Amino acid sequence: MTLWKPRIAANARYKHQGIADALKADIAAGLIKAGDALPPQREIARELGVDLTTVTRALNEIRHLDLIEARTGAGTFVKIPPDQPATATPAAELDLSMNIPPQPHEAGLPGRIAHGVGVLLAGAPNHFLSYQESTGTEASRQAAAQWLAPRFSAAPAVDRLVVAGGAQSALFAICSLVAARSSICAGSMSYPGLKSVAAALDLAIHPLDMDEHGIIPDSFEECCRCHLPKALYVIPSIDNPTTATMPLERRQAIADIALRHKVTIIEDDPYAELLDQPLPAIAALAPGLTWHVSTLSKCAAPALRVAYVLCPSALDVLRLASSLRASNPGASPLLAALATDWIETGTLRQITLAIRAESRARQFLASAVLKNWTYAADPSGHHLWLTLPVQWNASEFAAIARRSGLGIVPALAFSIGPSPGEAVRVSLGAAPDRARLEQGLVLLDRLLHEPQFTTGLIV
Repeated sequence: MTLWKPRIAANARYKHQGIADALKADIAAGLIKAGDALPPQREIARELGVDLTTVTRALNEIRHLDLIEARTGAGTFVKIPPDQPATATPAAELDLSMNIPPQPHEAGLPGRIAHGVGVLLAGAPNHFLSYQESTGTEASRQAAAQWLAPRFSAAPAVDRLVVAGGAQSALFAICSLVAARSSICAGSMSYPGLKSVAAALDLAIHPLDMDEHGIIPDSFEECCRCHLPKALYVIPSIDNPTTATMPLERRQAIADIALRHKVTIIEDDPYAELLDQPLPAIAALAPGLTWHVSTLSKCAAPALRVAYVLCPSALDVLRLASSLRASNPGASPLLAALATDWIETGTLRQITLAIRAESRARQFLASAVLKNWTYAADPSGHHLWLTLPVQWNASEFAAIARRSGLGIVPALAFSIGPSPGEAVRVSLGAAPDRARLEQGLVLLDRLLHEPQFTTGLIV
């Protein structure tokens, strides 16, 4: 359950109407869902700088639309109107909200998965139908070291590696070890999965300023001095959502600050394999402080839910394995073995190269269709970060796009700081093919040209 982040829609003539419009748009966009709580009215008034009667009037309008309900002694919550289906937000015809890799024919994933699993089960079926080591088999850890080697000066030590059942479960386990009920810091725009972990672990997140190269070192330094965070969370390569990649100098600066203040680094690096030129992992610069997480879901397919975690020490391997056992005992033995075979035979590199080539083609397509707009992107990345023209509010734009049949994600979903800005993430890999993607991008371009909202007088 999450609290709504109060705001006033830019197009409203009156403040109470602006609050009501913003709340309606965020419900329609799926940013808050049935069962989610609204902040107390006095808190909304204080945050927006309006009087209490303005907030009460706005919520009464939403209540008359049967979108919220007051529960005695508990507060006000989003509800599903009785005359609508269980899903308040309609599914988009083309959903570009999920950040997944494209699946080009050249990668041949369906056939390779079917063939690979068949070979494994034919050879030793019972081995893959039983529990295995919570840290991963020796063969899987050897393959992990081989896979991660380009990010380090040499293949990392096998005794510092854990094979996990996906990056999200690894992130939850790591945060519970190093910072539960404490605080960490992260870029002001950050991966929504981190926000979910923080909410579950009662973990405060301090937002850090960002630029075109990612987290700004001076902001990290100041946070270390003022807030004493337990850890820094960072996506150094093709950041989600901003697409920024930290150059070597920035990575070194971040590592130096963490070493000086003894702050643990959680390096989430799912997109490193997509870079045209590999860069050293932050874990190579501050190995004793860094938990390095690399998932195969973002460079191959979400179905391959295998993540490799390089821990600061061999002792931390045992701590992480123990933490993972409490929630997600480990990667599927069958998937982990398939990934191991693909790494050893070079198949995974071939798949990644095909996906990288397809991503480049899709980015080229986006640059042609969206040539009139400002956005950030990596040439080989799966997504772009689009700055909206002045007439648009991001949450309202995402809601209208969804009603038009196009799913995208507004900045508020990623925001940790107080001001998310007006931008949306567009995931290019989710479209089934380039022709369908082009249709979606053309629709996006048309919506961006609409003078749908103009700034009105707020009194």
